[in-house]
Amino acid sequence: MVEKILANLEKSNCVTDNTFLQAVSEVLTSLEPIVKTDSRYEQFAILERLVTPDRVIQFKVQWLDDNNHVHINNGYRIQFNNSLGPYKGGLRFHPSVTTGVLKFLAFEQIFKNALTGLPIGGAKGGSDFDPKGKSDFEIMRFCRAFMRELYPYIGARVDVPAGDIGVGSREIGYLFGEYKRITHQYDGVLSGKPYAFGGSLMRPQATGYGVVYFAREMLSQELQETLEGKVCTVSGAGNVAIHTIEKLQQLGAIVVTCSDSDGTIYDPRGIDLTVVRELKENGRRLSLAGYADQIPGSVYTQKSDYPNGAHAVWNTSCFAAFPCATQNELTLIDAQNLIKNGCVAVVEGANMPTEPEAIALLQRESVLFSPGKASNAGGVAVSEFEMSQNASMEKWDFDKVDRKLDELMRQIYKRVSLTAKEYDRERNFVDGANIAAFKRVAEAMILEGV
Repeated sequence: MVEKILANLEKSNCVTDNTFLQAVSEVLTSLEPIVKTDSRYEQFAILERLVTPDRVIQFKVQWLDDNNHVHINNGYRIQFNNSLGPYKGGLRFHPSVTTGVLKFLAFEQIFKNALTGLPIGGAKGGSDFDPKGKSDFEIMRFCRAFMRELYPYIGARVDVPAGDIGVGSREIGYLFGEYKRITHQYDGVLSGKPYAFGGSLMRPQATGYGVVYFAREMLSQELQETLEGKVCTVSGAGNVAIHTIEKLQQLGAIVVTCSDSDGTIYDPRGIDLTVVRELKENGRRLSLAGYADQIPGSVYTQKSDYPNGAHAVWNTSCFAAFPCATQNELTLIDAQNLIKNGCVAVVEGANMPTEPEAIALLQRESVLFSPGKASNAGGVAVSEFEMSQNASMEKWDFDKVDRKLDELMRQIYKRVSLTAKEYDRERNFVDGANIAAFKRVAEAMILEGV
């Protein structure tokens, strides 16, 4: 059954959908032990329905730059599955955005959201618009134009987009403002909003903090280890990476790397987040090479200087590694280097950042490996907390959100670990996550009929 579905998908998807096919293949391979245990899965064509989005929405976005020149971008929303609740997933503004990338992200979002135990379905959207180098007013005009095309398809009980790469609280604020102008409604149609009009405290920190909470629980239960005093490596220098580093440091870990699209910084005394934030936050996207100019003893390695598919960030001795940049950033060679340098755990902060061959090697060598759909679910969890606060017209304090996030990440670990053991896949958190999420979504799909 699995082979037939994959073959049909390969025929029906163009070459730009390779990431989507990779994600589907990983999930369906994990599900092979259980798809024949319940005849309802075949009777209701659950797998075939699960890999086919409910709808793919594409639209033209027309906007004016500061010189009144007209620009055209593509806008998308992939509403993949809403069996468990309203569609939920981020908007990404980046030149790499295509339907293939968004289908992969939306498909993964179904499983990630299911693992939280919260009532939310899976979706993803965005545009090939590049915010880099644009003025605030250009970004505002683009966001307003984007929302004019998107608003008919979203709603507080229909589809609740959030932020993603290139979409922070500033962009969500512009999008929400345009939604209000069009609809005259003040409702929770977007999450990640500024706190002043309905946003949740701790939303910026949620994904990164959640990654570390998951890692802490996994290391405690599986190895009886803590993060205190341990050397860790992190890739990326965006929101997820910065807050992963921040929480690791709060727990006493020594984070010695971070990276951007051009290269990697290594600081043996521990990354100075103040300097990273000066280079990367508040609209600044300066190279991490500037870190080495400010911090004596640190070393910056250009990406182009590292050959053969390896990356400097993963060729460093560490206790645990946290890929927090982008998909397929950790290659087979990187996995070999991590194993050689004594790494005992890889915890994904980004979406599918590890190549399949690298995952297989890490698992064979007994390196604990957590897939992003489990360990980076903290972001969407706090987005749902924001939806709950909006619905009840309440405001939760930071500590309450933090406690709820910590407990939810512990529960995700427990759910994944117990499921893996139940199906004789102990410590295989990829299979555990996929099976646990699938069972929850599949049951809902069966109950609602065809």
